[in-house]
Amino acid sequence: MTEPTSPLQIGDYRRFWLARFMAVFATMSMVVLLGYQLYEVAREDYGMGVAEASFQLGLLGLVQFIPLFLLTPVAGLAADRFDRRHVAAFANGIDACVAAVLALATWQDALTIPILFTLAAMHGAARIFVGPAMSAIAPNIVPPPLLPRAIALSSIAWQVASVAGPAVGGVIYAGTMWLPHAISAALLAGSMLMILTVRPIKAVHEGARLKPLKQIVEGLIYVWRERFLLGCITLDLFAVLLAGATALLPVFARDILFVGPEGLGLMRAAPALGAASVALILSFRPLEREVGVKMLWAVAGFGALTIAFAFSRSFALSLAILAAMGAVDMVSVFIRSSLVQLFTPDDRRGRVSAISGLAVSASNELGEMQSGLAAAILGTTGAVVFGGAGAIFVTLVWAWYFPELRRARSFEPAELKREVST
Repeated sequence: MTEPTSPLQIGDYRRFWLARFMAVFATMSMVVLLGYQLYEVAREDYGMGVAEASFQLGLLGLVQFIPLFLLTPVAGLAADRFDRRHVAAFANGIDACVAAVLALATWQDALTIPILFTLAAMHGAARIFVGPAMSAIAPNIVPPPLLPRAIALSSIAWQVASVAGPAVGGVIYAGTMWLPHAISAALLAGSMLMILTVRPIKAVHEGARLKPLKQIVEGLIYVWRERFLLGCITLDLFAVLLAGATALLPVFARDILFVGPEGLGLMRAAPALGAASVALILSFRPLEREVGVKMLWAVAGFGALTIAFAFSRSFALSLAILAAMGAVDMVSVFIRSSLVQLFTPDDRRGRVSAISGLAVSASNELGEMQSGLAAAILGTTGAVVFGGAGAIFVTLVWAWYFPELRRARSFEPAELKREVST
């Protein structure tokens, strides 16, 4: 039988790709509009000013992070002990219920801040189980030489859906507010069914007989002891935590650029458009040399562009800067995801993916909280400038403290391990 030369030649991978696309399209539309609805409800129904309503957006990030923090070890363990398809499908089913309730509450004009916070927390709990399970599936259905390309193609699914979801959702919301949430519920249900069509996957690892708590602790200790993994994961955590401008996009859309929900959808889509363009290039011409240094430069560039976005008062220029932010972030994400997956043994991949997912979620949700709090103190522009400068500072510190990151030159597993241990 001829060996595949592309992940798309593998039927299981095609179904995995489609399931990922449908889920991301749905959740991105739902989450972006949820943030806009929270800001709108806070301003209109509760009579809050810009600073107070911005702080509510920060709290929204916090209520999503709490279940993520509490359930991450359990999610990683589930991805290592059970059929990863079932874990991902169950989580998508929970998210579908969240979207359906949000559609109903919007239709009935019954939204309140407590309801929105509750639904956001449920979404955060569901998402943490999706991430580790889906990340750990790809290495099991494609051969190792195709894994970097499979990750790039998977990123395309994520980024294209991230472009289309908010943009389409924003346009539909402007006409019929409940409809985009109903569409999200249907797509999440479809993703749940699609992932179940992938062949059964059961992780085989040497810790199978260990008690669950011991396995969780083992995964945390493994990441802590492996400086290379720790550096990769925490770089993203702290850099994006500080440069979390996306949390304040509803403020820019409503009260600074005056472009409404349609403009917000385009603003949330712009980074994903830039990222999808880079992911498409990387799927055909993946990076091969000096990958660690390129990852560090990409994170620093993300911080610099965040500062530029803070001062823009042109909608077109803001969209261009956001697209550039997505492009450089995609370079960082592609390199970091590939390095983490290739460096980690399969028996620990679910737990390490969960910890990595926690870092990504913390950088997003806690970044939203940091942005909301900073905006209440420094103003919207000052908060975004502070975050961008912080991301640049973190990159400089990590380049010095984790020299293993600078030494990573390739994606070849054996060569990578020699490079970072030198």
